[in-house]
Formats: sequence, structure tokens, C-alpha cells
Amino acid sequence: QVQLVESGGGLVQAGGSLRLSCTASGRSFDPYTMGWFRQPPGKEREFVAAISWIGASTIYADSVKGRFTISRDNAGNTVYLQMNSLKPEDTAVYYCAARRSPITTRSAREYDKWGQGTQVTVSS
Repeated sequence: QVQLVESGGGLVQAGGSLRLSCTASGRSFDPYTMGWFRQPPGKEREFVAAISWIGASTIYADSVKGRFTISRDNAGNTVYLQMNSLKPEDTAVYYCAARRSPITTRSAREYDKWGQGTQVTVSS
């Protein structure tokens, strides 16, 4: 069983940066694909980014492309989401997710394990 714990959320001004981390425990998270999703206030959960288990393939939501970067450190069982040029509309609870497959996907239903979420608030 893989357990995921996110960290790094907080309050930041528009234009600022944050880096989220998600650490997996319980077992190695190879060959899991890892993803980040977010749920803005009053809205449904939405895809942000995903990375394949060897990091060769990454996909992003159009809304974050060019501003966010997903990466992973398999030795440390950690996946990161570097968020730059943050906007108020990036405010959300951010969730880390794992999928036991080498194939990246934007569909939340394809992910097996979820973290508890971390709040990101961007002030204008």
C-alpha cells in the first residue's frame, strides 16, 4: 500500500512561487505514474500535471503550462510541483495522486491512491 503525504502549500501573493512535495511511504512508488490535481473553492477537482514513473513523459493542464513544472525523485519517493507566476485562480486544495501504470493520464478516476491535500492560496 502506498500512502501519499503532500506538503508545501501556503499563502502567496500573485506572481509568487511555491513548491509542493508529495512523499510516498509504504513501498516504492515505482512504476507508479504520479499526478497533481486541484480543487478550487466551490468547483470540481481538476487535473494539473502528471509524470511517468521514469520521468520521461509529463503532461500539463493548459491553464498551468509554462508556469508549473512536475518532477520526481524516485530514490526519495517524492514528486514535486514547482509553481511559478501564481495567479489568484490557482487558489485550491492541491492533491497528489498515484497510478500503478507507466502511462500518464489526466483522468482522476484512473488514479488509485490519493493524498489528503494541501491548501494553496494566492492573493491578488
